[in-house]
Amino acid sequence: MNGRIALLAFLAAAVAACEPNGSVTSLAASLDASLTESGDTGPGAVYTLTNQVAGNGVAVFTRGADGRLTAAGSVATGGTGTGVGLGSQGSIALSHDGRLLFAVNAGSNDISVFTVGSAGLSLASRTASGGTLPISLTVHGRLVYVLNAGGSGNISGFTVANNGALVPIPGSTQALSSTNAGPAQVSFSPDGRHLVVTEKATSLLDVFSLDAGGVAGGRTSATSAGGTPFGFAFGPRNVLFVSEAAAPGSASSYVLSKDGVLGVASGAVLTHQGAPCWAVVTNDGRFGYTGNGSGSVSGFTVAPNGSIRLLDADGATALVSGGVNDITLSGNSRYLYVLQVGAAPAIQAFRVQADGHLTALGPIAGLPAGTRGLAAF
Repeated sequence: MNGRIALLAFLAAAVAACEPNGSVTSLAASLDASLTESGDTGPGAVYTLTNQVAGNGVAVFTRGADGRLTAAGSVATGGTGTGVGLGSQGSIALSHDGRLLFAVNAGSNDISVFTVGSAGLSLASRTASGGTLPISLTVHGRLVYVLNAGGSGNISGFTVANNGALVPIPGSTQALSSTNAGPAQVSFSPDGRHLVVTEKATSLLDVFSLDAGGVAGGRTSATSAGGTPFGFAFGPRNVLFVSEAAAPGSASSYVLSKDGVLGVASGAVLTHQGAPCWAVVTNDGRFGYTGNGSGSVSGFTVAPNGSIRLLDADGATALVSGGVNDITLSGNSRYLYVLQVGAAPAIQAFRVQADGHLTALGPIAGLPAGTRGLAAF
């Protein structure tokens, strides 16, 4: 019993460091352009969840071709949030073509799906998540899987119908390694043949294989190279880049084999920054970034074999006052967006330079306390 209490106290400290305390018609021109212009130069949008107990919503920001953001209002999900941190990455996600937006409603245990078009966001469906406290979801083609952190915890799968409705996949719900796993994120591998889940409490990386119908099979688990694996992202060649929140803070990289086996490329490379909890990788696979709850972003170079090295010796590629709670890259990987939390929640924008370093473009504020999750196109 004492050992379990100590483990829970350790986990709470690590997660605490990562969690410091209608339709949008004005999007018409810029969103329509983002869907038709080149992904290399065109504008786009950034989305975040308001996560409010009285009613969840998606706050929308249009992205100019220069990467700067303009507030464009919000649209209700129809569900409710928690008003507090979700301890996860991937609570809001876009389809590959940017035409569908998926959002968790952690307070009402369901998922909202929006269509994205010239009229802005339009709520297409709202579906029970297959568990309680949905905190992360992932999309691959017509398949969606959600990670539920409440109760015993599980993953559950859905197909996306032509009208945006989510249809549960029979037999897809799978348990995690334990009833106290403390999960953080679920994501498809690039080829869609596997799902990966990070477990904060057990420091395990779970891999689930999918059959031709999208049904997740039995779980295999590997011990994380660093403590408290949290957010992660895949790059080319099935390279997996994972942030690790346990002090002193690190990131690791792996290569996922065709058989679903994780091989360590670089284990527990220190960030020298507190609470690395969120992770992204550029489209070309050359750079990875961790969002650090302590208020910084650490940049890494990623070699073709998956090994990683810090861009800056002190791990402070960018500083963000007030603390960080999520990061995302634009669809073209030219811009990095950071959810700043604290007294004045905001989204900080950065341009990704050719050498991986970051140039600040400025913040955009006006977000309510409790806002969580980021997605960009």
